[in-house]
Amino acid sequence: MARSEFRIIADLFAPLARTPAALGLKDDVALIAPRKGHELVLTTDAIVAGVDFFANDPPDTIARKALRVNLSDLAAKGAEPFGYLLTLALPKTVTQSWLKAFARGLAQDQRTFRIALLGGDLSGTPGPLTVSVTAFGHVPKGKAILRRGARPGDLVFVSGTIGDSGAGLAALLAKKRSPFIARYRVPEPRTRLGPKLRGLATAALDVSDGLIADLAHIADQSQVHIAVEAARVPRGSKLSPAEAATAGDDYEIAFTAPRARRAKVLAAAKAARTPVTEIGFVMPGRGIALLDSAGKPIPLKRTGYRHF
Repeated sequence: MARSEFRIIADLFAPLARTPAALGLKDDVALIAPRKGHELVLTTDAIVAGVDFFANDPPDTIARKALRVNLSDLAAKGAEPFGYLLTLALPKTVTQSWLKAFARGLAQDQRTFRIALLGGDLSGTPGPLTVSVTAFGHVPKGKAILRRGARPGDLVFVSGTIGDSGAGLAALLAKKRSPFIARYRVPEPRTRLGPKLRGLATAALDVSDGLIADLAHIADQSQVHIAVEAARVPRGSKLSPAEAATAGDDYEIAFTAPRARRAKVLAAAKAARTPVTEIGFVMPGRGIALLDSAGKPIPLKRTGYRHF
């Protein structure tokens, strides 16, 4: 990759910065004016070759995954995305054609989610390829759906299906073909559903490390006990409920809501054209459990992915 950092930015990434806030990527900053009556919601995630994706994955899917895992965080807070910062740490093996395909992936998702690049950084690295995105969204003031609002008596819901990404990863590791590989490489952030849960959900987050591991964060922050009924966990793959609930990388929204709002939650899901399943309930106490058909906790070797 012989071209300069500034030539790469001008040729490939400046065309993605189609908003006045980005200043054409010709300055060191972006200028964002918060929408009246709203709060800015910020989130950041990095994905690393060999950890979050395979180095030989198609470049456009790497770009889309990096962006979508951040949009998933915004969706779970009830926010509407509008822009992002991008930082690339590139090994010398990255070619110009790879970068062009990567930029095409970003352009595709910018059209899909109606967002724009605001800025970022480009650097070389002797280590693995690393892509970091910081995403920005708007949410009406005081309406963000946080982790700390679950209450005893609430029901627990999750969007989509759980474990499909884990099945895709297993197929890649086994060098087998599978329709779930696409789910692992390019997750589906629930940006239509998230804003419709404002005023309905009491707590929410996106499922990144595993359904059980992530719901445990809601239980901890809300100081409650969450029970998930294994038989109700929605699955598209042949993974067992316990395998699916601890696999991770699903990027669905898991959330709690009062029982009295069940019908409104399901109506919101229908309006968002996003499947939602009731999977459990919130009780007094602490912690989380995956229950079998007799209501007994299922022993788990792990609750989800651990970074360290």
